[in-house]
Amino acid sequence: MPPVLVARAPAKVNLTLAVRGRRADGYHDLESLVVFAGAGDELRFSPGGEGVCLVMRGRTSAEAGPAADNLVLKAARLLAERVPGLPGGTFTLVKRLPVAAGLGGGSSDAAAALRLLARAADLAPDDPRLMEAARLAGSDVPVCLFPAARFMRGTGHDLGPPLALPRLPALLVNPRVAVPTPAVFGRLGLAAGATGQGDPAVVIEDGAARDRRALLPLLAGSRNDLEAPALALAPVIEEALAMLRAGPACRLARMSGSGATVFGLYDTCRAAAAAGKVIAAARPDWWVKPTMLG
Repeated sequence: MPPVLVARAPAKVNLTLAVRGRRADGYHDLESLVVFAGAGDELRFSPGGEGVCLVMRGRTSAEAGPAADNLVLKAARLLAERVPGLPGGTFTLVKRLPVAAGLGGGSSDAAAALRLLARAADLAPDDPRLMEAARLAGSDVPVCLFPAARFMRGTGHDLGPPLALPRLPALLVNPRVAVPTPAVFGRLGLAAGATGQGDPAVVIEDGAARDRRALLPLLAGSRNDLEAPALALAPVIEEALAMLRAGPACRLARMSGSGATVFGLYDTCRAAAAAGKVIAAARPDWWVKPTMLG
């Protein structure tokens, strides 16, 4: 039997997110500084047989919807349409991240599926068919294909080069409410052809902020334009942000993506873990995860 292949599907965290406008086709142009967390899902692939199937396990698998609708299978089908003889087999998704949480969990799962199929088929990492399948699978899948700190722009398909940012001790908090992305953009209320508010989110050139002390002021001067509309839909996000900001060790607290997950940045992993214990004790029903971003 061929060996089982395993890939991590790390959480995607938007350190910044500026909405630059809404295009005539209804899609929004974004500018976001993206990093990836040590926390995430896990995907396994057992090659063998015709076609692919998906088995879902893990704490949050029940929230992820039917397996047949999962982005893992969509990405696999898109790649199979472009690569004759692509190996079939069984995917096993161990779901740990909350769903509809602003962490790109489904997109990261789909990107992990493409990486595993590429390994099974001996495809080169820069095979253009991988990125083509990623772009068709979803707007966040391309940036998750090779997880690294970078800017993503436009509808998510315009990716900047990897950035040499410092590792950031962090705490991720999700108040266990699902916030659908379309509803958040709808609440933003931009008409087709309209431009967003303010300047670009932040400008960081490669190597310009390798030190955490230099990076944090740049991030503090930025924003997430989806935070206000998400708070209007789910006010509990504001409570989560307030709990992070109440901790004296928290250097910056912000929402990721379209919510409802928020993150706090800290000087040390110990400080992040200590803050997590306080919030988990006060809100035992929330998802609270100390991690490292990079």
